Amino acid sequence: MKIGEYKLDSPFILAPMAGITDAPFRRLCKKFGAGMTVSEMTTADISLWKTTKSKNRLNLDMNIEPRVVQIAGSEPKLLSIAAQLCVEKGAQIIDINMGCPAKKVCNKLAGSALMRDTKKIKLILEAVVNSVDVPVTLKMRTGWNPDERNGIEVAHIAENSGIKAITIHGRTRACRFGGKAEYDTIAHIKKSISIPVIANGDINSPEKSIEVLKKSNADALMIGRSSQGKPWIFRELNYYLNEGKHITPLEKNNVRDTMLEHLFDLYDFYGEQLGVRLARKHLNWYCMYLDNSKDFRAKAVRAINANEQIGLVKEYFQSLK
Repeated sequence: MKIGEYKLDSPFILAPMAGITDAPFRRLCKKFGAGMTVSEMTTADISLWKTTKSKNRLNLDMNIEPRVVQIAGSEPKLLSIAAQLCVEKGAQIIDINMGCPAKKVCNKLAGSALMRDTKKIKLILEAVVNSVDVPVTLKMRTGWNPDERNGIEVAHIAENSGIKAITIHGRTRACRFGGKAEYDTIAHIKKSISIPVIANGDINSPEKSIEVLKKSNADALMIGRSSQGKPWIFRELNYYLNEGKHITPLEKNNVRDTMLEHLFDLYDFYGEQLGVRLARKHLNWYCMYLDNSKDFRAKAVRAINANEQIGLVKEYFQSLK
């Protein structure tokens, strides 16, 4: 699959997830074979970029390509300015968010709220595409609610506006993350346009990835929640796609080293105090895939400094031998 001039090594892409897909996590997923990683959603209101959170979100790893920054907003001019500034910071692809169902985003008429306003969608997409010299992509849903599925219409607007690829979360905004993802709807949209389509929603195993590729006829898949605590899922997906069977599970020492690598990167990227705090949720997610980790989890999420977190990880894996 290609997005503009960028050819992806794998059809499995890391989804943008606020508070999760920061630079340290993107690096891990890329290491394990993600074909592309997308930054956390960044507001198009550049007056807010002075905050520590926004600065961290726009801190791109120049060793990773393509570098994709997702922006969200509802004003064409602001989005185009934000896109230009992101490119200046090193973004090689700009992704526009019209898929986030969060109330705080939709209340600002951004994210998936835009699915109700096709006139504004056209203005936004044209403004951003015309403002930068890099490929622009779109993340969207199938519609506003089950009675207002306008995904095909929006996809045509996107293609005609110069969008280079579309990611479709197979639910409406009203469905949020409930119910089953609509892979058939994605297939209908894919059939109606000529640009690449990336399917998103409930892809949590190698078997499911093949099922979704077949049902949706998508060019690639976007992996979100199933990567939390398991960045090596991309290793599993790629192997299953290429070999038709499961890869040997990651050895315990490799899992330990991955966790430690992640912790050290978090401390380095954010500083120890904030890094330790943010590491707690990642350690909690890692525990979903660790045997007999209840006691380790209870201690790890309460650790107050880096040495304590590192020591607990080493102690836990030592106990498995």
